Amino acid sequence: MSVAPGPPYAPTVTRRALAAAPVVAVVVLLAGLLAGLLVGCSGESTSPAVLHPRWQEVTLPVPPGAAGRIAPRDAVSCAGTWYVVGAVVGADGSTRPAAWRSADARSWEPLVLAPDDFYSRQAVLYAVGCRSGRIAAIGAKSGGAHGNPRTATWVQQPDGSLHSVHAPFELFGGPHALSVNRIAGGPAGWLIAGDRSSGAATWTSPDALAFRIDENDPALASDTGRTTSALDAVPDGSGWIVVGRGELTGRVSPVPLAWESADGTHWTRRHVPTGTTGYADLQRVVLAEGDRPVAVGVRGARFGTWQRAGSGWRTSGAFGRLDPDRSTAPFVSGLAVGGRGILATVSDGSVFGAWAAGRDGAWHPVSTPTRPRSTGDHQLTVAADGEQALLLSDDGTAGRMWVAPWSGSGGR
Repeated sequence: MSVAPGPPYAPTVTRRALAAAPVVAVVVLLAGLLAGLLVGCSGESTSPAVLHPRWQEVTLPVPPGAAGRIAPRDAVSCAGTWYVVGAVVGADGSTRPAAWRSADARSWEPLVLAPDDFYSRQAVLYAVGCRSGRIAAIGAKSGGAHGNPRTATWVQQPDGSLHSVHAPFELFGGPHALSVNRIAGGPAGWLIAGDRSSGAATWTSPDALAFRIDENDPALASDTGRTTSALDAVPDGSGWIVVGRGELTGRVSPVPLAWESADGTHWTRRHVPTGTTGYADLQRVVLAEGDRPVAVGVRGARFGTWQRAGSGWRTSGAFGRLDPDRSTAPFVSGLAVGGRGILATVSDGSVFGAWAAGRDGAWHPVSTPTRPRSTGDHQLTVAADGEQALLLSDDGTAGRMWVAPWSGSGGR
């Protein structure tokens, strides 16, 4: 059965899978031997060489509390310390939040967590960001009469513990709620990208202790000609970039969208070429070499890249193929950049895979110790800094993690 591309992981799976069992947030992986960052990729060779990082499995200990298996969801390197967030899943499908830290990505210890209500005590932490040496995260657990995610933010305290932040129910939920997707830290504070019934929305905070929602900005929100969605965000040094997609009146397939803001509350929509007559969107965004924004999404029957150029964006490379017999919607599960290149993990609608691109613009498939099937519950994720890459997976029965060199000798 062929299924059209749909929303990326965070907005879709968070709503669906948290009701029964948590889902893993997905990201990317890098080989440690790429010549450098993607700058002007123009495509991929007919049979690109497969990159083989030297993955070494490491153990995330089960935090104190009820027995269960670990379920890693997202990771970040923050001021020289690695953090992983996720959950512990009991044999009965129950969940409780979990987070870990490490100085070397090999020896890990659980963080002390302080949930403050019924739902936060069952939350799955699925997105994490860094600012000024501390982390903030998003967690959710489905519940209530309609089974919708009960979403809350979490913020790290000076003693290193991670506390949930009490907020009014309708800040992230309520009758206008759709999805709360990604969190990012920047010079001016924190920003969350997501969707409301009014279209693309953002939440901002100077300290992650209290967020303010902006769901009716005229450039960001839906209008009579388009329905908008915000899927990811990144600080660009002078403000914020948010990427996503729009469904246009009179056009069957969505188009990619991008916005910029100096303060996270007043937005300007930028031109993004579609590059195809079919489906196209921007699902993840990072700052590449020279602080150049690069986004990855679905473009037609492949995955595509876009780069910011002046006040707008331009199409650049393409890689991979969507499975024509896919049973789930294909999506970009993650995007990361570090000392040796830019990486993406993607689901082609049947199975997850990883790709990496260097300065020559060529995309290469990257080998991984596991390739989960795309079922909605099986996931793959990774994070990177200038020295190492972390690969996290969850195949529905076990959560596992690997580390590989990130600088110069990653193996091939």
